[in-house]
This record gives sequence, structure tokens and C-alpha cells, in this order.
Amino acid sequence: VQLQASGGGLVQAGDSLRLSCAASERTFSSYAKAWFRRAPRKEREFVAAISWSGDSTDYADSVKGRFTISRDNAKNTVYLQMNSLKPEDTAVYYCTARRDGRIANTAYNYNYWGQGTQVTVSS
Repeated sequence: VQLQASGGGLVQAGDSLRLSCAASERTFSSYAKAWFRRAPRKEREFVAAISWSGDSTDYADSVKGRFTISRDNAKNTVYLQMNSLKPEDTAVYYCTARRDGRIANTAYNYNYWGQGTQVTVSS
């Protein structure tokens, strides 16, 4: 069981990026998905979550209105569209999956973690 995150990179403040996370097994289509991030010298923090059906989403206050989480179950992929990026968004972003199809915003609720993708936003 693997989650493969991609799409990170180096951008300037105000730019956009779209992260993708592909799951290796079709069973993941029934799992809730989320993105967390860890900035240098900071604790891991919740970014966004989406239910298995896509009907429910949740966002950290710091990204509301700028980031959008979505999923395509036919492709076993979850996305994080990040707009109006700020230097404080710089972090390693991790995708994660939860066997329970409902969303949650705490890391211990998630069962599977990807390897992370680096996002760096310059000022």
C-alpha cells in the first residue's frame, strides 16, 4: 500500500501549485484523504481533508480560501490546489489516507502516509 505525492517545487509568493497523491490500490477510493505539512523547526500540521465521496472537506484556517482539496476516485488520486502561495506555506507536504471514510484533522486518525513533497515559496 503506497501513497505517492508529487507536484512540489520552488515558486514565488503569489504563485500556484497543484499537488497530487496517487494511491497504489483501488481500495483507497473508499478512504478519507488529507494533506499535512511540516515546516522547518515546526510541528506537523493539518492542511486539508476530504471524505471518501468528496462531499465533505475541511481546511486549516491558514489555508482557507487559498487551497482546495479534491479527489478523483477513478484515478485513485487526491489533489491539493494551492493558490496565492505565501513564504509561510514552505514545508514538506504529506498525503495521507484514513480507512474510515470520514474526514478528520488530526494525524493519529490516519493510517497510511506518503513520502512527502517539498514546497518552497520565495518572497
